[in-house]
Amino acid sequence: MRALYTVALRLALPFLVLRLWWRGRREPGYRESMSERFGLYQVDRPERLLWIHAVSVGEARAAEPLVRALNGALPDHRILITCTTAAGRETIKQVYGEATLTVFLPYDFPEAAQAFLEYFRPRLAIVMETEVWPNLLARCARYGVPVMLANARLSERSARGYRRWRALAEPAFASLAAVCAQSAADAERLRAAGARSVEVTGNLKFDVTPDAGQLAAGAAWRKAVDRPVLLLASTREGEESMLLASRPADARLLVVVVPRHPRRFDAVAAMGDSRRSHQPMPAAEDRIHVGDSMGEMAFYYAACDVAIIGGSFAPLGGQNLIEALAAGAAVIVGPHMYNFAEATELAIQSGAARQVGDAAAAVRTALELLANQRERQRMSEAGRNLWNQHRGATARHLAICQRLLRL
Repeated sequence: MRALYTVALRLALPFLVLRLWWRGRREPGYRESMSERFGLYQVDRPERLLWIHAVSVGEARAAEPLVRALNGALPDHRILITCTTAAGRETIKQVYGEATLTVFLPYDFPEAAQAFLEYFRPRLAIVMETEVWPNLLARCARYGVPVMLANARLSERSARGYRRWRALAEPAFASLAAVCAQSAADAERLRAAGARSVEVTGNLKFDVTPDAGQLAAGAAWRKAVDRPVLLLASTREGEESMLLASRPADARLLVVVVPRHPRRFDAVAAMGDSRRSHQPMPAAEDRIHVGDSMGEMAFYYAACDVAIIGGSFAPLGGQNLIEALAAGAAVIVGPHMYNFAEATELAIQSGAARQVGDAAAAVRTALELLANQRERQRMSEAGRNLWNQHRGATARHLAICQRLLRL
């Protein structure tokens, strides 16, 4: 089955290259270092290296506590972080600076995976969440590189997809040396997919600490604005129009929209009255302010009174609500949060978040909360308490890493 998969991948090669070039029109990072997509590298090769794959922005940020822990426990090792998106690469540079090496992961061709492994010779591979590439994992097994699936999650929807391709997916999951599942439900689905050494270790995203400077700056910004602030956080295409269509005629309400992807900043800015990159402080008459900056979500959550989490009003799985809880925001989510199912359930049960059926209901609920400071404060405290209670996944991940390295 893997041979057929490889043939299909080779046939798709011209389209993969064209897609990179096309996306590079809006995000130039896709046209940089294209040779790395084929296993050709020109960076330093340290003798003792740990490799972490974080596909994009969310995974790169989720890996932060584990990266810090590995650097502390194994100072004689260098960490390489791979990604597949331009935004992910930029996030890695922002978060880690010179502390890690950063390259693009090659496409899943056998020879590209082999070239990658022969060039970097990692002692351990750590793959964030659910990135399972059959040829790459097969080459890791051949070269004796243990692979740990970290912060692993598998929704029922994704599990159904893997079941349809069981002959391809099952050997890949079975080759994993360790799987650190976010929840018991994730662990059960991962075992059914073929994974063997599965442990429930919790969610690394609870261990990410919001930047104190951003929190302070966001609170100061909110005080200076001196108006109710509703945040539309990490919105995806089509969600802005749905949510903005339901906003009230209240001229005092300021809606801050932060799109999930940088390539959409300009398009969303056309819906607003001002944008952070051009005008950091909105004018008194502005009603829609667009947050077109990267790496500032802690700022935005501290600057708002209520946050509506994007990616959840279309069947996209939602975006990370944990960072909103950690920052003390009152949180509203839509019906499609399957990528954060356990965290969402915990937040709802604790009273830190509310889930609604559609965009109109989200805005109505937000307006109710904006008029109820006591309830917002209660939700804020519940969110911070939940965040504190579920920290500790990093230590459990680190112990498994050390076991695989036989330390």
